[in-house]
Amino acid sequence: MFTGLVSDVGRVAAVSGDSKLKRIAIDCAYDPAGILIGASIACSGPCLTAVTVTPREGGCTFEVDAAAETLARTTVGAWIPGMRVNLERSLKIGDELGGHLVTGHVDGLAEIVAREPVTGQAGDVWAPSERFVLRAPAALARFIAEKGSVCLDGTSLTVNGVEGDTFTVLLIPHTLAVTTWGERRVGDRLNLEVDLIARYAARLTEARAAVEAG
Repeated sequence: MFTGLVSDVGRVAAVSGDSKLKRIAIDCAYDPAGILIGASIACSGPCLTAVTVTPREGGCTFEVDAAAETLARTTVGAWIPGMRVNLERSLKIGDELGGHLVTGHVDGLAEIVAREPVTGQAGDVWAPSERFVLRAPAALARFIAEKGSVCLDGTSLTVNGVEGDTFTVLLIPHTLAVTTWGERRVGDRLNLEVDLIARYAARLTEARAAVEAG
């Protein structure tokens, strides 16, 4: 489990393999002593397993394997060396849950359809935030609610508004600076994980309706 709070931004160092299985090496600032082989790391959303860990100056390089299902349902298949990815280590019992419960199981891809600057004053400083308008896959739109939570590229965000299959999120300057969001542009696709509670609530509602209809 994860929280959607990015703890480092790594960089893809190498990619090998094909459409059935790819091995991806990621440079990061994590202490190699703290990453066991088999550890789960959320990499811009998808939960991937560290299969090798190599110390390097300033951190380590870890490798993950991405199988056909991950390559087909996420952006991982399009990753190339040099790309930056949001990273989060798995949640430990007793850790602060600052975002929301995230599984690292990507449901689909959302597309950025607009990016709008929003300048506001924080204390004596005028700081530029950004409002992103995104389009969700039709099958997932029903799980996204105003003021609810959503995970995009491994980042826990609050939904500001929903209209049909589009929704908006607001990124404050800090988030833009410490994640890959500052680099995002219209047309980019992001790994989308809908809220776990919303998914189960919808499933329970469907099951109850089926029982009542039967």
